[in-house]
Amino acid sequence: MNKLYYGDCLTVMQEMKMGSVDLVYLDPPFNSNRDYNAIYKDETGRPLPDQIEAFGDLWQLDDERLRAIQMMPILMREAGLPDHAAELWKIWLRALREANPKLLAYLSYMTERLLPIRSLLKPTGSVYLHCDSTASHYIKVMMDSIFGHDNFRNEIIWRRYDRPKGSQHKPRRFGRSTDTILFYSRSGEYVFHADRVRLPLTAKEIEDRYPHTDDRGRFMSGPLLRSASMGERPNLVYEFQGYTPDSSGWRMEREKLQQIYDDGDFFITSNGTPRRKFRPSEDPGSTIDNIWDDISALGAHDKERLGYATQKPVALLERIILVSTNEGDVVLDPFCGCATTIEAAHKLGRRWLGIDIAIHAIKRVAKVRLEDRLGLREGEDFVIEGVPRTLEGALDLWERDKHHFQKWAIEQVDGFVTSRKTADGGIDGRLYFSVPDDKELKTMLLEVKGGRNVTKSIVRQLRGVMDREGAMMMGLIILHDLGEAKTRNFKAEMQDAGDADVMGVKYPRMQLLTVDQILAGQRFLTPSVARGKVQAQPRLPLG
Repeated sequence: MNKLYYGDCLTVMQEMKMGSVDLVYLDPPFNSNRDYNAIYKDETGRPLPDQIEAFGDLWQLDDERLRAIQMMPILMREAGLPDHAAELWKIWLRALREANPKLLAYLSYMTERLLPIRSLLKPTGSVYLHCDSTASHYIKVMMDSIFGHDNFRNEIIWRRYDRPKGSQHKPRRFGRSTDTILFYSRSGEYVFHADRVRLPLTAKEIEDRYPHTDDRGRFMSGPLLRSASMGERPNLVYEFQGYTPDSSGWRMEREKLQQIYDDGDFFITSNGTPRRKFRPSEDPGSTIDNIWDDISALGAHDKERLGYATQKPVALLERIILVSTNEGDVVLDPFCGCATTIEAAHKLGRRWLGIDIAIHAIKRVAKVRLEDRLGLREGEDFVIEGVPRTLEGALDLWERDKHHFQKWAIEQVDGFVTSRKTADGGIDGRLYFSVPDDKELKTMLLEVKGGRNVTKSIVRQLRGVMDREGAMMMGLIILHDLGEAKTRNFKAEMQDAGDADVMGVKYPRMQLLTVDQILAGQRFLTPSVARGKVQAQPRLPLG
């Protein structure tokens, strides 16, 4: 069944079956802050502060990333890459560590994920990596090492705009109108059907290719007789309209020749040679090359738009899927975002797998793209995996990946994982909401704890953080149930922080939710705007 995965694509792909995918298309992020912001702004009408975690924040050479970089040669050898790939990586490590540390962090992130992509592809499979000029030349070198120099097929140039946008004309450089798509196959025996995509002839091409005219329009003259070099064909030697060819014969059977005559496309030249007329309507068009300038980027108000700044048009993905897969094949997008790849694959009768690390994107894809636009139903046409739906599932995620559990818990209550550090060393997340007559979004700070060893002192600590940060509210998420008495004590301590009064509606400044409650649909109580009016919500009970 088609699947939508919530999680880091590295972890998800490592658990997938090797050799199970026919095509991988990936449009990896360099800085996804704009996409997060766009989603939230679309839902609230206001831009999101710049404190949320974004992929761009990963491009730092912290201790964790440095360990990953140092492990890369081992991972490459384990993946079966030749020794020179590992040696190349060591050279890059030395060259870029000081010169461009953010680029080195990004390249290590991408290389970690390209290695399992190689393992997932069938021998007949292909990968298309969408990038821009920021790092495309570096990524190509890594893909040469991972997929093999001999398996590089094309550097496709997608011209997004007929002319550069005015805002792109910055001092001392030319405007940017193109993206790069790197196309590699897994082996020399790969699926490829370029003839499935034809470009309509332009007016100039029609004029040049069909130079003659008659009462039916333009045409070009084509042969009806076989040449001597084609050999003798006695069965094609027959009389037609008073003409009998030599032993080489006509190029076709009598029935086909009669049809050409009946259509008015048979004529005799001035030297007495039979010829035929080819019309532009019979021309299938031009085959595509590696310059794709016939598909424009999405406009600001395009019907396809789902709020993503870097969203690609469905037509672009349809072309890639048509050329490099057959009906029923499996298409994977490890950074599926707004799921353009999924829509294109579904329309063309391919099976699909999409992965995204943001639950906001997963929710939006499932509702807007799959259900509303394509009419698909979860459980019938696709499944979502990686999102805990039971306490047991949440506990399993906690044990496997505490950072991802934390991220899931925050996003489940519609918050965002934060990257901005606070006085106590860091708050796990933030939930943003708006109140009438205030242009700035208000904040509920979020903290996630395991629960078994959490003491009431955490409430006092968090209250201090809330006050120092100037936040309106503070939310505490607990994995393990505290028990009835302890929960009551926690909430009594929280009640001392008082209430936030918004247009006469009171909201507890400090609130507590367990994972069980979150899975049951409970959420933190905050003001929200619905058509300009504050929705009143009751206070949380103490028990």
